[in-house]
Amino acid sequence: MTTQNPARIVLATRNLHKLAEVRDILAQLVPQLDPADIHSAAEYDLPEPVEDEVTFAGNALIKARQIVRELGVPAMADDSGLCVDVLGGAPGVFSARWCGRHGDDAANLQLLLNQLSDVPDEHRGAHFACAAALVLPDGREFVELGRMEGKLLREPVGENGFGYDPIFQAQGFTVSTAQMAPAAKNAISHRARAFEALAPLVARALG
Repeated sequence: MTTQNPARIVLATRNLHKLAEVRDILAQLVPQLDPADIHSAAEYDLPEPVEDEVTFAGNALIKARQIVRELGVPAMADDSGLCVDVLGGAPGVFSARWCGRHGDDAANLQLLLNQLSDVPDEHRGAHFACAAALVLPDGREFVELGRMEGKLLREPVGENGFGYDPIFQAQGFTVSTAQMAPAAKNAISHRARAFEALAPLVARALG
């Protein structure tokens, strides 16, 4: 169902955790943009786009382009995932559907833990990667990248965050990202770094 209030910009996600996170990040960086002006793709009756690129940047652009094409408003999107060193960068772009079902966070996390059960602590390095895209109705497109380095724990810890946060410990920290307050996580996250880089472009696009 389409929202009754016009959006200044639409974030191409149906994940309300991600919407809240991006709103929090940009609220500090784009003062002329009220967080409530950032709407979610979930508010519109749009089909799920087919994310068939093999890079985070490619998939982010697919999602943002769909919003611009269907709604005619500026759009942001991100694609992100967990890249595990001993798995050659997997799950990577397949992070959200690693178990074979899209968006089943618990199953994705448990499968990854099972796959890494015999991997010693010193070889459990990983990073979160994010590509944040901005696509404008006039055809301009921008992509910025962000990373958060760390390692994987052996069991889930913490109630905050989503996805693989309960088993990821960021470099320099002694708790999982699911144990961190949202503001603390947003200060260091891969998504924060990508959208921080994108923020000046968003500010210029919206005036």
